[in-house]
Amino acid sequence: MSYTYITIEEHACIKKMKSEGSSIRAIARYLERSPSTISREIKRNKGKNGVYY
Repeated sequence: MSYTYITIEEHACIKKMKSEGSSIRAIARYLERSPSTISREIKRNKGKNGVYY
């Protein structure tokens, strides 16, 4: 199985779409990634205040 990192562009897209209120599934569909990948990325990069950065 091949693993690929979230790119800077994808990270920016997740941040923008999340701030606009998009669901994890919608973001995953747009980026052609698994919803679990997006969920992990958000969980991994959330600040103490709960905001994705």
